[in-house]
Amino acid sequence: MKLLRYGPKGQERPGLLDAEGRVRSLSGIIPDLAGEALLPGSLRRIAALDEAALPLVEGRPQQGLRLGPCVAGTQKFIAIGLNYADHAAESGMAVPAEPVVFNKWTSSISGPDDDVELPRGSVKTDWEVELGVVIGQGGRYIDEARALEHVAGYCVVNDVSEREWQTERGGTWDKGKGFDTFGPVGPWLVTPDEAGDVAALGMWLEVDGKRMQTGSTATMIFGVAEIIAYVSRFLSLTPGDILTTGTPPGVGMGMRPPRYLKAGEVVRLGIDGLGVQTQRVVAPR
Repeated sequence: MKLLRYGPKGQERPGLLDAEGRVRSLSGIIPDLAGEALLPGSLRRIAALDEAALPLVEGRPQQGLRLGPCVAGTQKFIAIGLNYADHAAESGMAVPAEPVVFNKWTSSISGPDDDVELPRGSVKTDWEVELGVVIGQGGRYIDEARALEHVAGYCVVNDVSEREWQTERGGTWDKGKGFDTFGPVGPWLVTPDEAGDVAALGMWLEVDGKRMQTGSTATMIFGVAEIIAYVSRFLSLTPGDILTTGTPPGVGMGMRPPRYLKAGEVVRLGIDGLGVQTQRVVAPR
């Protein structure tokens, strides 16, 4: 299934994408794509529904019908850094022996096509296409062999990053990663049965139509199951938590000379089978 949330900011409702690319409402079935609605039993009940019998939502998704973040109620937005060896090399950093873990604040989460707002004074705002993992069944000390049973679905994430604040302003990556609008998520939450082999998904990102990133999840250093098991050693994962798993090479920081986002530019990115995002970069307010 491709699950989604549609409507104005702060008023999103749950839905699913039908076989014809139209949105069907789930409002009478679940309150939102959050909490218990993401547990395995709930997802099985949704999958068993006759989608043709669900109310049809007016408008086409991403063509006039706004999509919000594909999951609600996220308590933790956890990111993995330097998880592609070639991206570590372009960043001038060593390949990590263990996953590099940092936070993106949940206030950074936005819809897949919402504007990305440059922070005040920013001169080094960068892009990163990433595979997002949404937790269904929570837990701690999760066994790697069963870790994928804890996944509600997968999505596209743009891990927007302000590099000066990330690396030059007194330590901790979190400062450069969690600005408002720096976490576009969606367009869909694709359940594992439909996502395919998430260890071999093509991914790409363009700025103003120029290809910047071309990669594959096949080159991740730490796979999804290993990341879930590792992170769950340090905290309890809960339904709706998002893990974003690193980016392939081609970020602005790695170019010579570096190349960063400017107001007015348009970023498009996607992952095979998980959809496409489009964001306009806007000046700070």
